[in-house]
Amino acid sequence: MLLDHAMHQKSGKPERAERGQGEALPGIGRDEAGLAQHEPEGLGRTDLLTQVVARANMVRAWKRVKANRGSAGVDGLTIEATIEYLKTEWPRIREELQTGTYRPQPLRRVQIPKSGGGKRELGIPTVIDRLIQQALLQVLQPLIDPTFSKSSYGFRPGRRAHDAVLQAQHYVQEGYRIVVDVDLEQFFDRVNHDVLMDRLAKRIDDKAVLRLIRRYLEAGIMVHGVVIERYEGTPQGGPLSPLLANVLLDEVDRELERRGHRFVRYADDNNVYVRSRKAGERVLLGLRKLYDRLHLKVNEAKTAVASVYGRKFLGYHFWVAPGGEIKRAVAAKAIQTFRQRVRHMTRRSSGRSLNEVSEELRKYLPGWKAYFHLAQTPKKFRELDEWLRHRLRALQLKHWRCGTTMYRELRKIGASEAQAARVAGNARRWWHNSRLELNRLMPIAYFDHIGVPRLS
Repeated sequence: MLLDHAMHQKSGKPERAERGQGEALPGIGRDEAGLAQHEPEGLGRTDLLTQVVARANMVRAWKRVKANRGSAGVDGLTIEATIEYLKTEWPRIREELQTGTYRPQPLRRVQIPKSGGGKRELGIPTVIDRLIQQALLQVLQPLIDPTFSKSSYGFRPGRRAHDAVLQAQHYVQEGYRIVVDVDLEQFFDRVNHDVLMDRLAKRIDDKAVLRLIRRYLEAGIMVHGVVIERYEGTPQGGPLSPLLANVLLDEVDRELERRGHRFVRYADDNNVYVRSRKAGERVLLGLRKLYDRLHLKVNEAKTAVASVYGRKFLGYHFWVAPGGEIKRAVAAKAIQTFRQRVRHMTRRSSGRSLNEVSEELRKYLPGWKAYFHLAQTPKKFRELDEWLRHRLRALQLKHWRCGTTMYRELRKIGASEAQAARVAGNARRWWHNSRLELNRLMPIAYFDHIGVPRLS
């Protein structure tokens, strides 16, 4: 049974997705599940849990979960399998939620490599628990988010990393050239449950919702078939984690505002901008005390009071243009990561054709460009484009391999006999040859034709 169809049968008219609540996206299409049967007709205002399990809210939550895709949790149920499961089991789950007897399933541990080394641990909830968390988020976020500091940008509707970078640039342009760059050690893994629930209880007074959130915090993590209990942390992977992180860290934001500081926070990345190192040291001392009150630990190796020109923030760094204007550039580490990724995709030992490599580049380059388009360094983007085309030309020469094949293919793309002979005569010098004759034989237009995206 189609979910929307079932809903329409009950109400007798199409259901309109509400905008402006949580992070659900309306209009994703028709969904399959059994959520609609026996649902209350209105959201009501009697308590938050009633709003969470209301039909319209659950439909919006399901659309978001389905659109986000994601893998199965410890129960092994994929999105498609969960659809079938909810057709019969949703009334029971909803009743358990309303009576306070629902117990979330453990998280499935996933470790992913971090760009700077080490691994980041994710906790993947089951699809059902992602659905319930998303439904909670859609009700709680409109209530809680407006209470957050205007200097907080991470995981908030209508705010993004670009806004944080632009605000930081504004502070630097005003003359605040020293940054207190604070990094928290394993923040999401070290959130104290008691402290978090205390801060959350000051914002909402629905005990049923608070109890459900506490159970999500305390749901164990399954490792090699064994469930490990959790006494701290809110692992990344569930829809609620970012909101809960902002609830906890908002206390620091408010204290910084009370003291009149200029700062920008994106999730657990917090940069405070001051005019002198002495002022920065005082601010850092105060921040240590604030974080200690929240039972959070500052990462001493990554935290510093330093010039803004030597630090990166959300993948960007700042530089001084002629005339004293502060401009944005892609941080060196982000450039290094980009080059490593492109080297892997364009490696000459992959055995893939130029068209296949171009297809992979089309999946990566536009997203990278979209995030770093704020950079005011067109020359750097042109250099990266030239470097990429150089690698692609060398890749093509390697695929042609022997001199006779190289000569024949070069003649096909317009090389003169002399040009083709010069390249074919040094057939195994792929990198050297790609800088000479092939610059003219395979120009920018050639790569545009096969669909290689440009950064500049």
